[in-house]
Amino acid sequence: MTSAALLLAAEKESAEVTDWAARLGWVVGLALFVALVYWLMREGWKWRGTLQGDLPDLPAAPAEPGEARLSTTGRYHGSTTAGQWLDRIVAHGLGTRSRAELTLTDAGLDVVRPGARDFFVPAAALREARLDKGIAGKVLTEGGLLVVTWAHGGKLIDSGFRSDHAAEHTEWVDAINSMIDNKTESTEGAER
Repeated sequence: MTSAALLLAAEKESAEVTDWAARLGWVVGLALFVALVYWLMREGWKWRGTLQGDLPDLPAAPAEPGEARLSTTGRYHGSTTAGQWLDRIVAHGLGTRSRAELTLTDAGLDVVRPGARDFFVPAAALREARLDKGIAGKVLTEGGLLVVTWAHGGKLIDSGFRSDHAAEHTEWVDAINSMIDNKTESTEGAER
């Protein structure tokens, strides 16, 4: 028995030593590749902003916006060209996802975004509000996203929001669309 154990022990060899130079070369190569991809994505983002440079500066909220009709907190998921849910608008910080506080007044929709640029949509610029399932690469369940269509600089823009309480979305859609309908009726009445 002892001779068999000695024979087995003699046949075993030590494990190969890791080739640290080759491993380090692969790690450095992979890190450089990831850095290159990140840099290309960043340049693409900046190029998209340059292409959208014709979009005028966003309006600021008025000093006295009036009494709040509705108010909520949630997430701002981005803005796109209206009807094209993957054509993200990045100019003026509209492409930055962030937390948001929405306030609807008679003056319009005030979007306060901690850590990102705030913006205001005047009531005259509001075109439609609806429930949807996706915008700018963010896909949720059917009706999980409040999408507000508004006009700015001769362009229609869809902005997507998700309230912390998704049950509020229907109330927001009704309130915004009734504001738009009332504005349209008063304009038509003035023309007659």
